[in-house]
Amino acid sequence: MTTSLETSCPPSGPAGATGSDFARLSRRIVAAGLMKRRPGYYAVRLSAVSAAFAGGWAMFFVLGDSWWQPAVAVFLAFVYGQVALVTHDVAHMQVFRRRRPSAIGGRLFGNLGVGMSYGWWMDKHTRHHANPNHEELDPDVAPDILVWSSEQARAATGLPRFIGRYQAQLFFPLLTLEGFNLRVSSVRALRSPTMKHWGSEAALLLAHIVLYLSALFLVLSPGKALAFLLVHQAVFGVYLGCTFAPNHKGMPTLTGDARPDFLRRQVLTSRNVRGGALTDFLLGGLNYQIEHHLFPSMPTPHLRRAQKIVRAYCAEIGVPYHETGLIRSYAEALRHLRRVGEPLRGPRA
Repeated sequence: MTTSLETSCPPSGPAGATGSDFARLSRRIVAAGLMKRRPGYYAVRLSAVSAAFAGGWAMFFVLGDSWWQPAVAVFLAFVYGQVALVTHDVAHMQVFRRRRPSAIGGRLFGNLGVGMSYGWWMDKHTRHHANPNHEELDPDVAPDILVWSSEQARAATGLPRFIGRYQAQLFFPLLTLEGFNLRVSSVRALRSPTMKHWGSEAALLLAHIVLYLSALFLVLSPGKALAFLLVHQAVFGVYLGCTFAPNHKGMPTLTGDARPDFLRRQVLTSRNVRGGALTDFLLGGLNYQIEHHLFPSMPTPHLRRAQKIVRAYCAEIGVPYHETGLIRSYAEALRHLRRVGEPLRGPRA
């Protein structure tokens, strides 16, 4: 499935018409009323997520020092994932009209709620949206522990080189560490001179860590506290990773100066996941990744309706539009990880 956009991208129209394809699509979306705010929807969703968060911790305190606590940890891992998805919508200004309440909400849900630096994530996610799947510009496909292209694999050294050989098999096990990775990355980001609102970011992160660890080790015995922490963070990491992994992994990539127009850059690098209301709920609307990348501030409940317009328009102008089932999306991502790791396994792979 994975190719270079330089070879898969159809022409963007006559000279001087750059962006005109997107402009025509945008007019159709606006005319359908799909960019209008949905305050009622978000009032219900934020209230439900907040109630689930409070309810999960209430169960934790009611149960006390019990070996039933790992079940609460699993429930709270799912709730934390939902809080992270709400933070994502807040960051894209789907919830509030103005930047200030969006930033305040993002720091409360992100830093205080799940222990993830809103400022760090916003910087990373903004760069991803601007250049999805660009190997030099998208931080989500930068070689770190995993490699995302054969070129990255050939240049890999140390731990990425070792893990890259087996990264398809290790992908889901490695996701159990994603919750911990978010905290470590967030704390490291506080040292960056570009971090805005350093004081509030640091205070809310510290409050999250202190409250979280205090609750665990004051209510539970050390062994149960450690078990809760490991189960909670591992399941949270897997859920979060499974939410974001289908979106771009294994889709065409960009390198160097290759920059197709905005519509093609977003559509050709993104994958939609088919499903019903349950899929929409579990993935927080990110299963409509193509529509989300084209219209990041579109309220989540409008994405399903927007999909019909975007898919028909892409067929009209000859732009490939990729969607698949949830299981197949993971299979495509894993096949890609295995294929790009071939240079590290040698000629017998």
